[in-house]
Amino acid sequence: MNVPTLAEWLERIERQHPRAIDMGLERVAEVAARMALSKPAARVVTVAGTNGKGSTVAFIEAIARAAGLSVGAYTSPHLLAYNERVRIDGVDATDAELVEAFEAVEAARGATTLTYFEHGTLAALCLFARAGLDLAILEVGLGGRLDATNIVDPDVAVLTTVDLDHQAWLGEDRESIGREKAGIARAWRPLVIGDDDPPSSVLRHAYAVGAPAIRVGCDFFFAAPAAGAASWSWREVGCELELPLPPLAAPVQLRNAAVAIAAVRALDLPVAARDIERGVATASVPGRLQRFERGGVEVLVDVGHNPQAAAALAEFLAAGEPGGTVHAVYAALDDKDAGGVVSALAAQVDRWYLAGLEDAGPRGQSVDALAARLVATAAGQASRHASVAAALDAALAAAAPGDRVLAFGAFHAAAAALAALG
Repeated sequence: MNVPTLAEWLERIERQHPRAIDMGLERVAEVAARMALSKPAARVVTVAGTNGKGSTVAFIEAIARAAGLSVGAYTSPHLLAYNERVRIDGVDATDAELVEAFEAVEAARGATTLTYFEHGTLAALCLFARAGLDLAILEVGLGGRLDATNIVDPDVAVLTTVDLDHQAWLGEDRESIGREKAGIARAWRPLVIGDDDPPSSVLRHAYAVGAPAIRVGCDFFFAAPAAGAASWSWREVGCELELPLPPLAAPVQLRNAAVAIAAVRALDLPVAARDIERGVATASVPGRLQRFERGGVEVLVDVGHNPQAAAALAEFLAAGEPGGTVHAVYAALDDKDAGGVVSALAAQVDRWYLAGLEDAGPRGQSVDALAARLVATAAGQASRHASVAAALDAALAAAAPGDRVLAFGAFHAAAAALAALG
């Protein structure tokens, strides 16, 4: 009897449910109950937000591991391999482990169909439960209230930022989106909020369910380093920390690190100041301004795909040394605000190169379709390329030593750029 490979399992679960996204907890909770997956670890943190989720997970994970805790992290989407989505003690799950977990989910689901994400979430929870972890960190896939990860009651919930994205599923404004994301909060369990100005719907929901809100700028604070300084500060009542700069480059990463520290402290785990320092100094996550050098040209790869993320990229570029041309390779899924992204970066980019993502599934689009949406923007006269790899080649061919090339726009775009860069 041939056991299906991981690739075959992924193809199978992608076809299983009639819709790729079908938000709701009934199906996934029913199967989880059959598998007795109520609590995947002694402590659980769930992380939601428009941007910064993956980096915040990485900081929490690194700090907890520096303290000697056994930690599982579930993130999505992946860049180069599905295995990246499930990590235990810093190591990606193997094909064999994932196949075994998928088989366990398949045996339990009966006639209940699950989406690709739901099946993967249950498989991750299964692997975490078997590992006997001190801490599991779950990154929300979409929204929060109806996301598959929300079948687990977290000890601490984290909301990084709230901005416009996925409006077709979450609502057309920040209030609606905030209400959905705040759905991960639980009664008498802390909700850590990293948004300076969270929608009132978030605070109302926290109050309604009895979740104590721990807010940046109110309950904990962080300060960026002075020019040329190699440290930054974090504080709350009774605790002040002077910390090394994280290897994750963008200025916004200090906020993500600050939120992660607040979440770890809210867990009341045996984590010392030196563990926080080591975690901040070692946390890493692919595709977040990941840097390469090609012939004197700095190449930056980022997964930023909405206007808020693009604004953070613009802030990073503006803070760099002046001089040199900035070339931007941009590819986007068809449900993203491409015009808003280009507008946020227009002042920092000198030349645009558009790329198609036709191999990105139902949400992919051709370069001509993307260009048609950008006619009236700074990228209106950009060169067009069928793939990210072709656009990146064109940008590198045009770039001179001292220039920068930014490849970004979607996880698919970042993955294609990383593959092309080797």
